[in-house]
Amino acid sequence: MQINSRLRGLAMPVVVLLLTGGAALYAANAGGYAPFVLAMVALTAIVGVGLNILVGLTGQISLGHVGFYAIGAYTVAILTLKGVSFWIALPLAGLIAGAIGLLLSLPALRVSGPYLAMVTIAFAFIVQHLSIEWRELTGGSNGLMGLPPPSIAGSVFTEREIAQLAIMVAGASMLLFYRLAGSAWGKAMVAVRDAETAARSIGLNPVSVKAAAFMLSAMFAGFAGGIFASLLAFVAPDSFPFSQSILFLLACVVGGAGWVLGPAVGAAVTVVLPELLSNLAEYRLLFFGILLLVVLWLAPEGVLGTIARLFRRVDPRVANPHGFDIAAYLAPAKNSDALEVRDIGITFGGIKAASGVSFSAQPCKVTSVIGPNGAGKTTVLNMIGGFYRPDAGSILLSGAELAGAAAWKVARAGIGRTYQTTKLFETMSALDNVLIAMRRGRLGSMLSAAADEADVRAAEGLLAFVGYRDALARAAGDLPHVDRRLVEIARALAMRPRVLLLDEPAAGLMSSDKDALSGLLRRIADAGIAVILVEHDMRLVMGISDHVVVLDAGRPIAAGTPNEVRRDAKVLAAYLGAGETRARGRQQPWSGPQDVVLATRHLAAGYGAAPVLQKVNIEVKPGEMVALIGANGAGKSTLMRAITGLLRPVDGEVILDDRRIEHSEAHRIAARGLALVPEGRQVFPELTVYDNLELGANTRDNVNYAVEIEALLKRFPRLRDRLNSRAGLLSGGEQQMLAIARGMMARPNILLLDEPSLGLAPAMINELFEVLADLRDDGITILLVDQMAVLALDIADRGYVIDSGKIVREDSAVNLAGDPEVEAAYLGNAGAA
Repeated sequence: MQINSRLRGLAMPVVVLLLTGGAALYAANAGGYAPFVLAMVALTAIVGVGLNILVGLTGQISLGHVGFYAIGAYTVAILTLKGVSFWIALPLAGLIAGAIGLLLSLPALRVSGPYLAMVTIAFAFIVQHLSIEWRELTGGSNGLMGLPPPSIAGSVFTEREIAQLAIMVAGASMLLFYRLAGSAWGKAMVAVRDAETAARSIGLNPVSVKAAAFMLSAMFAGFAGGIFASLLAFVAPDSFPFSQSILFLLACVVGGAGWVLGPAVGAAVTVVLPELLSNLAEYRLLFFGILLLVVLWLAPEGVLGTIARLFRRVDPRVANPHGFDIAAYLAPAKNSDALEVRDIGITFGGIKAASGVSFSAQPCKVTSVIGPNGAGKTTVLNMIGGFYRPDAGSILLSGAELAGAAAWKVARAGIGRTYQTTKLFETMSALDNVLIAMRRGRLGSMLSAAADEADVRAAEGLLAFVGYRDALARAAGDLPHVDRRLVEIARALAMRPRVLLLDEPAAGLMSSDKDALSGLLRRIADAGIAVILVEHDMRLVMGISDHVVVLDAGRPIAAGTPNEVRRDAKVLAAYLGAGETRARGRQQPWSGPQDVVLATRHLAAGYGAAPVLQKVNIEVKPGEMVALIGANGAGKSTLMRAITGLLRPVDGEVILDDRRIEHSEAHRIAARGLALVPEGRQVFPELTVYDNLELGANTRDNVNYAVEIEALLKRFPRLRDRLNSRAGLLSGGEQQMLAIARGMMARPNILLLDEPSLGLAPAMINELFEVLADLRDDGITILLVDQMAVLALDIADRGYVIDSGKIVREDSAVNLAGDPEVEAAYLGNAGAA
């Protein structure tokens, strides 16, 4: 296996050397115009290699590389005219272009996408104007002429020898790219491209990685520009039009970004093709453009990327632990101290997301942080992990203050983490995801291999330890949900952390997978790591935790063992709703029509291989308010998305007014009379309140906006004074009222409310639920999902309890209130501990 791996590693350098030697030999024997064309292909390939680092590895787009090309050309021209040897001037051209690229990258790489492209375009125009205006140095519009050709031992280079030089430099450039792509630096560039947030959490500094890529890319362009100046024997501003930058980028993209030979193939297409079409006179550029569009349409991944996709094969080899001692690998080098979190807090826009949070995460222990939606759990993890800077408090690990430190510094200090939604490096293999994390941000040489055999054995051992059984070479983006979770945990462990932050690792897993995860987390803690767990599955939390911290509205309200926390009155109030909040029930029990407005039959839906919902059956009748309650992660919002067409069900039926809609698109379902007020309100923040309300009626014709909006303003008086204000400036409660009013503008047959109380103060919740009671009393049919079970049942007529994607209880709201099964659905079973 090792011999085969070495042979595969030698294959690409051999191919590059053979192609380089063949092209150089052809240039040596070609006559006429051919050497010049070959030289231009080689120079375009050199710039393309630089762009391949920037585009193919880091995913950054530059439309200004002709500026670095010009800097290299003018450097060689100015120095050689002053008597400096070409062989000294050429390296200086690359170094100067690289240094300018590094300086440009520091501000430029703080933006991305089109903004970065615009910065590089501006840079190209600045270079062009400087070459015109700085006449004393550049010769102005006339340029610099009579450049001495390169020579060796008195032998002067002709166009043919310069073409051979360009070809050899192009070959060397591709070999350097091959070594860089296989190094830790190359893997880090891909990691930053695929998931910059995750890259920070394994100790990578994205700014440094991107700046290095930009600098190298500029260096290659500078080298190519220096050879170009000697090939033409003169330079002028007109030699570097902006369109040349487009052609350079096309050469990279058409050949296949990220592939070693991509720039050579792309250069051949973009340089040779126009020459082959030269007989078409003024139409040649038109046909060239059409042919490029056809190539990009047929091969969006580039020529080589498309060919490789046709022959792609995944090595089936799976992880072999080789007797790897996982306990020794994860064991701290010295006695590990606890992570001390002391009175940390943070405010966003005047809202306290967390305040006065304190706890100690001990080695060998699982410390769980729980609470209802919006309690601030992930916010606390983000402060510990360095993604948020606390406004107050301290975070100490082994005496080092980490509060306010950058995420990559926190990671290097010994804190690893996973995320609510897995953030893997999608284009890298499962094995490479783990290997790059083992570096802990220390990347070493740009030309050395990313990992040795010992590293590979350790990475395989980690993957085997977490239970990963798929192919090591499988791209992370192709993995099923459960394997993505396992690889993410293995990647975090590869850093040998002293503290492991886990953000909802059980989300979306089947029951058997959750059992395996529970055992894995226990083994991780037993290895000496302090595990901090945020999780909505209370059975898992209560069964594995040594210590539980409960948050509500950003503040700690309880802490202790699972059994102590489960019995705490404040915890029950936070999860089920009580105390300051209240809702008005019906004066008389509901007794409306018995036909069904909305129903689901054996509905199954999910986000991956494991369904979140399993055979869910519910019914809502005309004029009825039905509450759907359950713990965080039970599947409430998933059911709402499946009903409204935002998530395609895997199986089962959704019936609206006797018509099946499970295969209908969301906008068609809305037009049939179903309106969703989504979790998080999701108003259009840049539009006014009035505009938001108008858009709510877009599924109807002949709307009298003035009359209908006036009626809603009487129901929601807070919105009247803010009618012409931007919706994004409203408070959370006002935005929730606007979202409900916008839904009412559709005059729906049924209104779906997803977590309307989320993130609101008690007084605002009371006001909001008073409005909902009025809507109920006016005969509006409502399906209500809310984290505050007591409040939802107070206002509802009937209720369903959902747990782990299944309906476990159905009854009248009165009977469900105080039912022990409701408490168990939220806080787990007492026997789970």
